Amino acid sequence: MTENADPAAAAPLAGVQIIEIASFVAVPLAGMTLAQLGAEVIRVDPITGPADYHRWPLADGGTSIYWTGLNKGIRSVAVDLRSSGGQELVADMIAAAGVVITNVVGRQWLSFDSLTVGRPDLIHVEITGRADGTTGVDYTVNAGVGFPLVTGPVEHGGPINHVLPAWDVACGLYTALGVSAALRHRERTGEGSRIALALENVALATAGSLGYLTEPMVTGHERSRFGNDVYGQYGQTFTSADGVDFMVVALTGRHFRELAELTGATKAVAALSEALAVDFAEEGTRFRYRDVLGGLFADWFHRNDAAAIEAALAASSVLWERYRSFAEVAAGPRVTANPLFAVLDQPGVGAYHAAGLPLAIDGEHSPAAAAPTLGVDTARVLSGLLGLSDEQIGELVDDGIVATGTER
Repeated sequence: MTENADPAAAAPLAGVQIIEIASFVAVPLAGMTLAQLGAEVIRVDPITGPADYHRWPLADGGTSIYWTGLNKGIRSVAVDLRSSGGQELVADMIAAAGVVITNVVGRQWLSFDSLTVGRPDLIHVEITGRADGTTGVDYTVNAGVGFPLVTGPVEHGGPINHVLPAWDVACGLYTALGVSAALRHRERTGEGSRIALALENVALATAGSLGYLTEPMVTGHERSRFGNDVYGQYGQTFTSADGVDFMVVALTGRHFRELAELTGATKAVAALSEALAVDFAEEGTRFRYRDVLGGLFADWFHRNDAAAIEAALAASSVLWERYRSFAEVAAGPRVTANPLFAVLDQPGVGAYHAAGLPLAIDGEHSPAAAAPTLGVDTARVLSGLLGLSDEQIGELVDDGIVATGTER
């Protein structure tokens, strides 16, 4: 790259145009990821705003921190999607761009068959809740896959939902991967692609690949709750003398030996091994006897404050981390001194450290760009993508087919 080269022009997906019609997490995350890889992603929303435009958390002025966080660096076009004129306009935009990603299903005008009439090599990606076409969101899909019944304290009797929308996140990244693969396929063959991705299938595939579904199939046993313990390995939570919690993991024999050494439990572990006639070099044995081992190690944690524990663990090969709140992380150097983050002035939200693309390509992270206000790019997109004149765009505004927003 020359010194004066445009970084955006050198991005992996530079020159690619994508139309996004979606709400909530999965597809917007895919669109933002593709935009961070260099694509021009044009989000099309109803004139009154999408369903998640005001979703919590909110900034003091009412702007959605959630929505702006998931739509950084994209363009916004506001269209009356219920009108035939609006639908025709969006179909023309999709034909011009050549790629559409959506979780708006059951609309004939937005279907692969209808849209490929205007663009035979279209890449059409449709996200559904379930493979049978019925609705589902992360929270309902998760309930039906099994994870809430193995999450939480051992003694807890009911389901516990995790707060991370894991299937939405994975689905969004699969969507971005699918678009990238389809672009490569079109480049080689000239053919478009019809891609269907069900949120539930993402969860099922993950559960299967990690063994949660396979285990009862082949052994007749299913996973139980283990609280904060790491299944099949040695990993437990310990508390310091000053009340700080640590997650400590020993995946290898070396990790385990060093944990025993720094806690002063080497002789006790050896005596336990001899008394039980077991070998703690085996990870399954460490897991099976985790409670008694944890009792040997816990005394050292209880006798030392957090600073001493951090220093000792940092000098070892043991895997560990303090439990931290979101507020602690946001104010700490892993955000403020991390090149992944840059200060972003988001209208309606203010200035904050915003994450760009986690991938470092040629040593650089693509920085975050501000999310648009609703419809702010309507005129420039219709002009640039469809070649409409100011007069034609004005007529569309007057007819209520599109709306233009305020500048960022």
